[in-house]
Amino acid sequence: MMHLVIITPEKTVFDEEINEILVPTNKGQMGVLPHHINIVTQLVPGEIIIKSKGKNRNIAVSGGFLEVNKGVLTLLADYAEHANEIDIEKAKEATKKAQDLLSHKREELSEHEIIRIEAELRLSLLQQHIAQRHHRRTS
Repeated sequence: MMHLVIITPEKTVFDEEINEILVPTNKGQMGVLPHHINIVTQLVPGEIIIKSKGKNRNIAVSGGFLEVNKGVLTLLADYAEHANEIDIEKAKEATKKAQDLLSHKREELSEHEIIRIEAELRLSLLQQHIAQRHHRRTS
């Protein structure tokens, strides 16, 4: 067993003992099992799969960093949310709003605003993708 803590600026999303974790990195999906070497790795936006007590739990993550240190895993991310807690309708609304702004008002936006809206668009698309995948698996 290993101890995993997932922290965002707003809250602790996860804090439990686990058997295994799969995380998205820029080199592909990386798995961590007990007795893994100490490592720090950068995460990319995607899905984290946590295996514990015979169940899988899925968490959407915007990217971040994972540190493995003597059986303690610390994951820091700007955004992390359990797949079953994602509000798909809210994510769809955010996608539409961002797409409308980028399509119809781009010339009125500053470069900083465009970057922020593009990030919001990527996050809302990620939320929809992971929530829909989770919904299909549990249906």
